[in-house]
Amino acid sequence: MEVIYVDSLFVLDLVIDYCLLLLSGRVSGVVLRRGRYALAALVGAVYAVCMLLPGMAWLGSTAMKLALGVLMALIAFGSETRFWRCAAVFFAVSALFGGAVFAASLLIGAEPLGGVFVSVSLRVLALSFGVCYFAVMLLFQRQGRRAAREIQTAQITFRSKTVALRALRDTGNALSDPVSGRAVLVAERDALLPLLPPDLPENPTEAIVRISGESGWRLLSCRTVDTPHALLLCFRPESVMVEGAREDVLVAIAPHRLSADGDYQALLPAP
Repeated sequence: MEVIYVDSLFVLDLVIDYCLLLLSGRVSGVVLRRGRYALAALVGAVYAVCMLLPGMAWLGSTAMKLALGVLMALIAFGSETRFWRCAAVFFAVSALFGGAVFAASLLIGAEPLGGVFVSVSLRVLALSFGVCYFAVMLLFQRQGRRAAREIQTAQITFRSKTVALRALRDTGNALSDPVSGRAVLVAERDALLPLLPPDLPENPTEAIVRISGESGWRLLSCRTVDTPHALLLCFRPESVMVEGAREDVLVAIAPHRLSADGDYQALLPAP
């Protein structure tokens, strides 16, 4: 008789599901939301334990497994604009990992219980996940390169209001204020609207005239791919927090979207 320790099964499945969700998020190029991934992994671990309880074999049906996968994807990626792509990546990664574990388990002579390998060694799991990771990154090279970009959460406080943005740490962003020497964070206008004065003109020169009586505003000259000499409206915020760490930067308003696919709304200066 095969003896299964519920606590070991629960922890093992929790770790595996979390790693698969994390890998799926990286491949999809979305902002990693580890709290949501942990919650989705928790649901998966509870399901794995319940499936092996007496009288609960019906949970192992294909329909229930698909329903669980969709539920986990909703918990982990439900807030993403490209949810179905993230869900498809999660299913693909899970299938690849399952196939790798199945093949490795057969090679070492392990026997499945109810179609599930419950006594697979950690060495087999680690090897299988490593193979899965490199295979996925090879298949999704473009997404993998984009996921390697460092996207962080930036909280900007100005005029006693705060907005949270997804910000890309751009190593090519060397923009700085020639007067103060401070580095500059560039953010999309739409994302900064809650902080800006009402009816602020989009044209930088018109805007600086409109708010000429307020302190902390200035025009910043910069060069872009499309425009060799551009002007950005810039302000000094009360604070900028990036992943909980304060950064002494100015904030420039970009009149257009910075990311075509909406992955991020701001560009952080190079470290």
